[in-house]
Amino acid sequence: MKAWMFNQVGSPLELQDLPDPSPGPGEAVVDVMAAGLCHTDVGFMDGTLQGVLGFTPIILGHEAAGVVTAVGDAVDNVRVGDRVAISAMGDGKSGVIGQKNIGVGRHGGYAQRTLSPASELLPIGDMPFDQAAAATDAGMTCYHAVFVRGGLRPGMRVGIIGLGGLGMTAARLAVLGGAEVYAAEINDEVHAAGLERGVTQVVNDVRDLAPLELDMIADFAGFGITTSGAIEVIRDGGRVVQVGLGRPESTISTHLLTLKQLELLGSLGGTPEDTVEVLKFIASGELTIATQSIAFDDIPAGLEALERGEGAGRRFVADVPH
Repeated sequence: MKAWMFNQVGSPLELQDLPDPSPGPGEAVVDVMAAGLCHTDVGFMDGTLQGVLGFTPIILGHEAAGVVTAVGDAVDNVRVGDRVAISAMGDGKSGVIGQKNIGVGRHGGYAQRTLSPASELLPIGDMPFDQAAAATDAGMTCYHAVFVRGGLRPGMRVGIIGLGGLGMTAARLAVLGGAEVYAAEINDEVHAAGLERGVTQVVNDVRDLAPLELDMIADFAGFGITTSGAIEVIRDGGRVVQVGLGRPESTISTHLLTLKQLELLGSLGGTPEDTVEVLKFIASGELTIATQSIAFDDIPAGLEALERGEGAGRRFVADVPH
């Protein structure tokens, strides 16, 4: 099989011919049909997230969906021919970024085939492979931030900061959850797409949302001023969920944090259960994650584009040939 191997920090991915994997007890081989590209992989490659990576050389890619082509002994939840997504969070028991997870602690989806514990395979029915792949991380991360950490309930007034690949999906999920959703996005070109997904109003600066007294704000940008701005405008007793890490630090008003009795929470990743909920939304036809298809051979170029900050409002997903 062909696979893109990451050998060491500072080196480009290398296309290699490798033996096909063979399943052991409790395992299955998945022919990868779609592999989502994530900025986390950029962090692995430039060294900023090197401490999280299990080993090198490794095949990266933690958003994958495909078809089961072989199963080992003691596998009874999937069969050859099943269309599946692979949980980016493994079995949900090995931490937020577990060292056994696909593309982090074992070989991942930037390959024609990958080996997975059968317990981590999620049925996807007949939904498009690109949607299933993007659901495993991009969708899961958004759901976890908005519903689990954010505590979204119908009727809430919710703000989303940043309508990039994650924020756009989060905004739509919040709409589907019955919230009245507003967004702050500096790039005017994606405002219309937010409105099309049910957002009530899109502004350039979260401070422009101050009159609305929002119940919860999820910051998918994380550029310092976005976090401090959220604390300024949210209602007394409100909740700010930090997801984006555009800057490693932020200066906030602890005066407002205290006087307004706010909650400031971080959110990273999610759980397999979160992914299942996202897959349900996609299967219903109510949610479509914005994706851009790229060729398998263009995975390195796609990661370079992510490093440059390109791909606003959509997820790059590689079509894997067989």
